[in-house]
Amino acid sequence: MIEKTNYTPMQAGSLFVLRLLVGWHILYEGLHKFLTPGWSSRGFLSESKWILAGFTDWVTSNDSVLAIVDLLNTYGLIAIGLGLILGLFTRTAAISGAVLIFMYYLNNPPLIGLEYSVPSEGNYLVINKTLIEVAMLVALSVFPSGKICGLDSIILAKTKSNQ
Repeated sequence: MIEKTNYTPMQAGSLFVLRLLVGWHILYEGLHKFLTPGWSSRGFLSESKWILAGFTDWVTSNDSVLAIVDLLNTYGLIAIGLGLILGLFTRTAAISGAVLIFMYYLNNPPLIGLEYSVPSEGNYLVINKTLIEVAMLVALSVFPSGKICGLDSIILAKTKSNQ
């Protein structure tokens, strides 16, 4: 269902495609973690060298806390991805995704002087694909993209009809 907006078809279509692409990426990341036996964020978190390093050291040194973080991360990614793809609670999904993915950025930002044992896919300085995805999620959170071919439009219609 497409709700009437003040957007041109090209603008609405662009928001819809952006929502689907980002949603798919986040959903796939969550599903991959869910389907990979023994997956843990320990390796990623142990690479943290910036402002969250102390926190991640505490998380990785406590197996029960790490298990909770892994569970929340995996299911959070799946829920956020599904929310974006379906256009369901889109603003909440986008904000939650932006916060979660920004935490990834804060753990391993591409800053001068920080060296990681795992090579990155490209050459970055300050801005990388993680930070760009955060910006896309923030953009999705400020536009009613769930009303464009999303379940948010159905919920909104039912809410209006019940009033």
